[in-house]
Amino acid sequence: MKIGDKVRFIYESGGGVVTGFRGKDIVLVEDKNGFEIPMQVRECVVVDTNEYNFVKKTVAPKEPEAKKPAARQPLRPTVEDDEEDFEPVVTYRPAERPEGEKLNVMLAYLPMDEKALNNSRFEAYLINDSNYWLNFTYLSAQGRSWVVRANGLLEPNSKMFLEEFGREELNDMEHVCVQLLPFKEKKPFALKPAMNIERRVDTVKFYKLHLFRENPFFDEGALIYDLVVDDKPTKEIFTDAEEITKVILEKKKGDDSQKKQPQPKLTKGSDILEVDLHIDELLETTAGMNSFDMLNYQLDVVRRTIEENIKYKGKKIVFIHGKGEGVLRNAIMQELRRKYPRCLSQDASFQKYGFGATMVIIK
Repeated sequence: MKIGDKVRFIYESGGGVVTGFRGKDIVLVEDKNGFEIPMQVRECVVVDTNEYNFVKKTVAPKEPEAKKPAARQPLRPTVEDDEEDFEPVVTYRPAERPEGEKLNVMLAYLPMDEKALNNSRFEAYLINDSNYWLNFTYLSAQGRSWVVRANGLLEPNSKMFLEEFGREELNDMEHVCVQLLPFKEKKPFALKPAMNIERRVDTVKFYKLHLFRENPFFDEGALIYDLVVDDKPTKEIFTDAEEITKVILEKKKGDDSQKKQPQPKLTKGSDILEVDLHIDELLETTAGMNSFDMLNYQLDVVRRTIEENIKYKGKKIVFIHGKGEGVLRNAIMQELRRKYPRCLSQDASFQKYGFGATMVIIK
């Protein structure tokens, strides 16, 4: 992002032209009315058009031209403003195979710049490793609601580009869903059921290059999630913060040299649930994790705890985050405003927690 770039805001409507920066985290954006708005860099995204609602369309596949020699197409062709929609499908196997009568469907993520992974954007693909056509919808969760990210018709034995996204969108992609309706055109076929597959995407993996592995579908390494294996939808086990803490405690049981980790607990004589977010209370080790990875993990505990208790109106949850530089507290407040606007929040008791805890009240 540089001065003169046109950006749009991620979590609210509007955008404008970058006029300057304050430090490395704040960008100054001049809107259409001439007002200069300070925004977090991570809450803005550069756009390639003067319109703030720029959306990349998923295009229906076309048959490859027989006259052209077979060659690997780029993962995401360059699209100029005046060019027609690009062709997103790359066929990698013959149309019909005996083993293709069973559905095998995968979701793949690839970095656009492996050499600069920390600053790279990413691409998402849907892979159809079967002889069936697939009507599909790709969605992500926002609280208890869902948002469509891409939809279309995927040819047999092919893959389709779904979207390009940056790190600022990773938190919105932790819980995704793919809906599938398989069929064949102009021929008899064995009936397959419509499928609805939910997956938890581990966003920490997007920061570890060795997890983008070799595969038969791309020349580059990819992070691949199985959706359907031999006609059977994969099942995801969604755990909450209390279960995570329980597993950690069981691992540490019997080790007297380690500090005992408290579970989120209900304060006696009240309905207050306490959750200690200090990283050494949540994880046995932080080896291989940077500060961003640890912050993401702490926020995931916050989200799971709220989701577990969202049905209990009036429930009070105290998140103990410590005073520090206020990074975790600010991240929690942004998460509450964005995903749980109905929940109330305030500083927890200074007498009991000092300045290092926030109370959330479920509404």
